[in-house]
Amino acid sequence: MAKIKTAYFCQNCGHNSPKWLGKCPSCGEWNTFVEELIEKEDKNGPVVWKSLSLTSKPKAITEIKYEQEPRVRTTDVELNRVLGGGIVGGSLVLIGGEPGIGKSTLMLQIALTLSDKKVLYISGEESEQQIKMRAERMDSKSDQCFILTDNSTTNIFRQIEEMQPDIIIVDSIQTMQSPLIETGAGSVSQVRQCTSEFMKYAKETDTPTFMIGHITKDGSLAGPKVLEHMVDTVLQFEGDRHTSYRILRTTKNRFGSTSELGIYEMQSTGLRQVTNPSEILISQRDEPLSGIAIGSMLEGNRPLMIEIQSLVSVANYGTPQRSSTGFDAKRLQMLLAVLEKRGGFRLGIQDVFLNIAGGLKVDDPALDLAVVTSIVSSYEDIPLPGSVCFSAEVGLGGEVRAVNRIESRISEAQKLGFKTIYVSKYNTKGLDVSEYDIEVKPVARLDEIFEQLLR
Repeated sequence: MAKIKTAYFCQNCGHNSPKWLGKCPSCGEWNTFVEELIEKEDKNGPVVWKSLSLTSKPKAITEIKYEQEPRVRTTDVELNRVLGGGIVGGSLVLIGGEPGIGKSTLMLQIALTLSDKKVLYISGEESEQQIKMRAERMDSKSDQCFILTDNSTTNIFRQIEEMQPDIIIVDSIQTMQSPLIETGAGSVSQVRQCTSEFMKYAKETDTPTFMIGHITKDGSLAGPKVLEHMVDTVLQFEGDRHTSYRILRTTKNRFGSTSELGIYEMQSTGLRQVTNPSEILISQRDEPLSGIAIGSMLEGNRPLMIEIQSLVSVANYGTPQRSSTGFDAKRLQMLLAVLEKRGGFRLGIQDVFLNIAGGLKVDDPALDLAVVTSIVSSYEDIPLPGSVCFSAEVGLGGEVRAVNRIESRISEAQKLGFKTIYVSKYNTKGLDVSEYDIEVKPVARLDEIFEQLLR
């Protein structure tokens, strides 16, 4: 018989304790400890995955042989971008998102498009008929995509050893259950144990593994925080279920940049890649409106042109309101203080509302100039020309500061048909503006822009 003991686990970080604690000593959260039963493994107990190497010896780093293996490039350009150029052999990728956002659709679509790879799709939530019904709605078909509906890791790894797949997809990790742990599926110890088993298999057999994870009410991945430390890449699938656009964002990546994102559009036939997101982030208008400015930002290596919408009105209820959607509220307060101090605009008695079109959350300082001009445009009720865009940071002294990679920002604006782009004059040093068809206007202070556009 296996020895059974009781332990308490923090639902936030996974810290275990032999007794209940009100406050977690690891993460500092209150009332997060839950009692779980743990079964210790017998010597003759079940072995979920037998290690290929029984012993491991230390080696000098100069003795280790390394050959860079080519990445597996899928037909999904957006996924290749967020993964850093393609799927890395032996990598463990965790994909999180709200229920119904499209995680299973994305992974099944990837499995069906990899026709030259043997893909095993493991589902612990849906039946084979449900998965087949979703696959019928997609245009792509593949005889190399295999479906396994089970949640016991013992049977799963038995099937994996017989099949030897090239890529594994687990939907979802919270439904998996290991016989080495007595608790039910979805508990902290079960999630950690099952992730550890899939990670061990992926590393020792060099098999890429994708795991779908649920998220909690506050938007973080369900299960212990150690789960994110165990995997190689964490992808967050975001978006509003009431709109058709989805964003795949990288929050951790051991094989590439963590600032990349991919944009999809949910359709009846699956997820469509949005190769030119700037067109959907800029709304089409029949007439010019005040308070709207176009700014250039960078997400990883991708330049995006997004629309900044501002509304300034008289505060009729005492304390002026400062509200921003998709933009840092503290940075908005700073820019308003700069406009009041350096520009002479009386915004202290005005309500200011700021919105980033498209549902994006941005943090690029290059959007400062677009935010400032959109606020002043709404304050003066003077529309900005639709063919003008901005790309510069604003300092506390009212100066227009330079930003990085200005060449790619100018090229993106030119590609989308803008006629003029305002940049910092310190960005034009060594920049040959004659190479561009778009007019590049360098400015040093905010009042120079206001005199040209809003006076």
